[in-house]
Amino acid sequence: MSPAADRPAAARISPPDWTLIELPDATSVSEQVAARLLAERRFRPERPLGLATGRTMEPVYAALVRQLAQLPDAEQDRLRERWLSFNLDDYVFPAGRGAAAAGPGSFRHVMEQQLVGPLGLDPERVRLPDGLAPDPEAEARRYAGELSAAGGIGLQLLGLGLNGHVGFNEPPCGSDLACRCVRLCETTRQANAPAFGGAPQAVPQRAITLGLQEILAAGSILLVVTGAAKAPILRRLLSEPPSPELPASWLQRHADVTVLVDRAALGC
Repeated sequence: MSPAADRPAAARISPPDWTLIELPDATSVSEQVAARLLAERRFRPERPLGLATGRTMEPVYAALVRQLAQLPDAEQDRLRERWLSFNLDDYVFPAGRGAAAAGPGSFRHVMEQQLVGPLGLDPERVRLPDGLAPDPEAEARRYAGELSAAGGIGLQLLGLGLNGHVGFNEPPCGSDLACRCVRLCETTRQANAPAFGGAPQAVPQRAITLGLQEILAAGSILLVVTGAAKAPILRRLLSEPPSPELPASWLQRHADVTVLVDRAALGC
């Protein structure tokens, strides 16, 4: 299929049921992702958004803040009133690390700084698992139940980890695994060390994450991949069949997946 000249290239689509949209750079990707998130909340507010964190998402949320500010005041107010989102995950902070749970490494803190405050949202409308819960497994079950009661995810936003994880579903990971407490791979802790002063040992060893079960139950999925560092894992994702060794590959079983990438991530 040849893309029209006036729209982003949609080539190299693999697996065949996915829509792959190539954009020039990470800024272009962020603007389009933000527009899709905004449209989801404006026109399909019946089910909550599924949100992600990480460096890939920082410019996405910045673009979302800018785009929302361009709407009429009355529409901004309606969107805030109807907002409901569930994050994929957060770290499990051991007893005595309450300060860390409120610090820059916590995804709850990230969402407060990048979304809740700038958008003027009620913090109760931006849900995350409680990384300070005394029983993380019980908290995972509670969080999964809360999401189910809200109707499940409408549009799920995902990044792609360097080892192929989505959320904190580290390899190996089956497609039937639900929300749970997981142990993080060393590669993941190293990748996330900048949020903890650059020290991998300061990154919590465990996290609570939605599983592939909840992710695959979403109405639609938006996978965002930017930067040359992601090119090798994206290449694998676009060419390999589903397997536990590449958790993101289970997305091939979903009927509505859009992948937004920049040229660097495609190795261009």
